[in-house]
Amino acid sequence: MKISQVIEAYLVSRRSVGVRLESGQRALFQFARELADCPFDKVTPEAVAKFLQGRGPINAAWTTKFKLLTGLYRYAISRGYIDKSPLPTEVPALPPQLTPYVYSTAELNRLADATKVIHKPAHPLQAAAMKSLLLLLYGTGLRVSEALSLKISDVNLRESLLTIRDTKFYKTRLVPAGHRVTKELASHLERRALLPKPDGDDSAVFAIRTGTALGYKQVNDWFLRIRMEAGIVAPPGETHPPRLHDLRHTAVVHRVVNWYRSGNDVQRLIPHLATYLGHVDIKSTQRYLRMTPELLEEASRKFAAYANVEVDHA
Repeated sequence: MKISQVIEAYLVSRRSVGVRLESGQRALFQFARELADCPFDKVTPEAVAKFLQGRGPINAAWTTKFKLLTGLYRYAISRGYIDKSPLPTEVPALPPQLTPYVYSTAELNRLADATKVIHKPAHPLQAAAMKSLLLLLYGTGLRVSEALSLKISDVNLRESLLTIRDTKFYKTRLVPAGHRVTKELASHLERRALLPKPDGDDSAVFAIRTGTALGYKQVNDWFLRIRMEAGIVAPPGETHPPRLHDLRHTAVVHRVVNWYRSGNDVQRLIPHLATYLGHVDIKSTQRYLRMTPELLEEASRKFAAYANVEVDHA
């Protein structure tokens, strides 16, 4: 059997138990292409190592591809397609994870204003659509992939609710949208009505001129230009500039800071925030709560108030 045939059988097996592997599918078939779709039992450890390495230094993508191939080869061995896996037995040391960045309110405003840099007369709606997308990501904390997967039918403007379907962990959830986000989405959908709807109300909310869904790569390329126009660069000591995904991190941190300032019981609200974000456990949410100066200040203030109460009661 060729590599692609084993991959197809593997995907059928995984999807029969509810695992979609959409992005994984692309990576697996990339593996088949890079190895010229040779017979599966002819794949060498050297060819696998080259695919895992990719171009440039080793990064987190190595682990992602390694996990995908581990599942594929475990399946292939269980079916008797091969006897032995060509995957490496040692995992290389990976660089530390990128430090999440928290945009300030001023930077968020600059990003929104800078969307004009991607305006083109031939594509008069794209700058406004990108601005709406940025506001949606910050206002709701959605993953970029979730926002780009939104269908028109998933947006309930009357109830200010978004239906996020089949997310990272194959679950569907409802996400409330605040007044500003709802208003922005309403304006965006009015502009979106000027574009084709190839699938009716199941067409993408964020679309290109043909009405098909806007892709992540295009959005990220636009964001790089917008961030440069806004003058937002890597902070001192960091080698990578802030990312589009950091809008999600920013949304979480800003919300927790507001809870502190409003006197809310943050520990009680964190599990609700985890559900809102689509996390499977609280640990995933806590990872976003890097101690920014704002969080540290508010947490210290909260502790000081608590300590004073304890002293008064002593």
